[in-house]
Amino acid sequence: MQQSFKGNKSFLPSKICVVCKREMTWRKSWTKNWEAIKYCSDACRKKGSKA
Repeated sequence: MQQSFKGNKSFLPSKICVVCKREMTWRKSWTKNWEAIKYCSDACRKKGSKA
């Protein structure tokens, strides 16, 4: 994360889920593997691995 969090989600990086195409905003728990995140939820992960 290049910019510091200013208390506003617009400053956080975001990605698009490869299954449902929804925008997902960066979470602190994803810090170490943000580049590898593809799915917004476990449900999308299960749908994505079947296809």
